[in-house]
Amino acid sequence: MKTARQAARQRRRRHRLMVGTTVALAAAGVVAALVMALLPDRGTDGASVAVAPAAGTPARATPPTGTPSPTGTPTATGTPTATGSPRPKASANTRSKRPSAASTPRAARTRSTTASSAGRIRPGTAYPGVATAYEAGVGDGACGLGPSDDMMIAAMNTTDYETSRACGAYVRVRAANGASITVRITNECPLPCAPGQLDLSQQAFAELADLKVGRIPITWSLVSPSTSQTVSIRYKTGSNPYWCGIQAIGHRNPVARLEVHTGSGWRQLPRTSYNYFISADGSGCGSTIRITDIYGERLTVSGIALRPNVVQPTRVQFAQH
Repeated sequence: MKTARQAARQRRRRHRLMVGTTVALAAAGVVAALVMALLPDRGTDGASVAVAPAAGTPARATPPTGTPSPTGTPTATGTPTATGSPRPKASANTRSKRPSAASTPRAARTRSTTASSAGRIRPGTAYPGVATAYEAGVGDGACGLGPSDDMMIAAMNTTDYETSRACGAYVRVRAANGASITVRITNECPLPCAPGQLDLSQQAFAELADLKVGRIPITWSLVSPSTSQTVSIRYKTGSNPYWCGIQAIGHRNPVARLEVHTGSGWRQLPRTSYNYFISADGSGCGSTIRITDIYGERLTVSGIALRPNVVQPTRVQFAQH
């Protein structure tokens, strides 16, 4: 009997063990299912990582004028391509390289210097006066420009000559009868020449009226003619390293200023009535020269030797206006 009871107890234990194991396995399965259900899906997690940068970069981060390139357009899934990030620095650099209209150099120089550099004879102004005639010889005069090729020249009254500021200027002269001619100022007409008066070479006067008339009413104005000639530089006779006079010849527009380069920078030289700029102490004689016209344009000339009374051509000319 004892043996039968023991066998029965063992059967009951095995049954409870099997039931417990089954329950434990079932519980483990339920727990595993719950864990798997609670874990985020890997596909969803991957998409979230990819989209996060786009969602975290607001549109305001793009500079106002920095339009993204076509390659920066988001894809159909809303994820920007690798080259789709805006480039604020590139946009800023591009904007900084675009000069404004006011910074345009020529326009700025013209506006700022014309009023102070033009002197009495200003562009775009018609001056009333009279024309007379004189025998001009070879065409040289107080300006010291040398003989004239075509003799279409004139002497300017002392007031408008303005200590040789008018030298080399081209003016268009119009007579009351409608005839007109362009002449170059090469000489000074002293008193009794009145302000506005031009003393034309006989050859030039004859283009407007008969020489027998002697005196006619005119209007004249500054012009900036077409020319193939370039500016030349001449040192005055007697120039040396301790004193020199410098003259510009063949300039299209009147010269307002001449400077020489010295050890301390640019030095403006005073102008004489005979159309030379003088360095009384020799400072800058034989160095680089800078000339400025009445429109404010500057021409810098180097390589001009200190050779008195020799016309030395350059490769530069003022712009036409």
